Amino acid sequence: MAFCSNCGTEIEDGAAFCPSCGTSMTEDSAEPTEEVVAKHAKTAKKIKYELKGGQLPVVVCHLEEGQEMFTESGGMSWMSDNIVMSTKMEGGLFKGLGRKLSGESFFMATYKARGGPGMIAFASSFPGSIVARELAAGESIICQKRSFLAAARTVTLAMHFQQRLGAGLFGGEGFIMQRITGPGTVFLEIDGAAIEYDLEARQMMKVDTGHVALLEQTVKMSITTVKGFKNILFGGEGLFLTTLTGPGHIWLQSMPIENVAKSILPFFPRPKGRRLI
Repeated sequence: MAFCSNCGTEIEDGAAFCPSCGTSMTEDSAEPTEEVVAKHAKTAKKIKYELKGGQLPVVVCHLEEGQEMFTESGGMSWMSDNIVMSTKMEGGLFKGLGRKLSGESFFMATYKARGGPGMIAFASSFPGSIVARELAAGESIICQKRSFLAAARTVTLAMHFQQRLGAGLFGGEGFIMQRITGPGTVFLEIDGAAIEYDLEARQMMKVDTGHVALLEQTVKMSITTVKGFKNILFGGEGLFLTTLTGPGHIWLQSMPIENVAKSILPFFPRPKGRRLI
């Protein structure tokens, strides 16, 4: 396993470019240099924050002067008067398209505390939980689309492609997920309650479609076919289950928004001559 010489991201064998910063990979790419680690450690100071709101959560961040955060356009809920906002297409057209494909906005907004400490809040878009994660330089987590809420300016957001065809087609998460790489603090929103597990090496967890929220980069995702004709027809779980294989930490969500939509759909008025999908 190699590492990007620019940002320190762990790179899969055979990759030509870093998925986080786009740097071309060479054969001598190894552990991130001391200069790279020192540069990111200097700028990735931990963000002080409070999680409030219960099942309708909001994270309130307290920034020191000069400290910066970013979110997708329209993701901020409220902020103090000395927080300065700037909006742009981060990383140019191609990275903007990548974020769009992974479920985020084309444009990203950056918020910086100026003239002293400041406060900024980011509310979840759906009843559930907000998970805070402190990432080291080069450390990545993989998450479902729409999970990213906000992060320190030193964090990198990129696309993550499912390597297995079955996982992309039938796993409920799609081919394209989000890859978030440190250093820095990141906040992620989860549908319903966040249930966490630590998987040992080769330990497996079978998960119904849509309940996979986050996983460490060491966890592998694949698809398992439900066994038994009666189970497939009458079990209510469908034909496939997602299998997560350790080692690594995983976060599951108790109430995927897709399941909620299916549950309330029958209660909507049905226009004459039209069918609700």
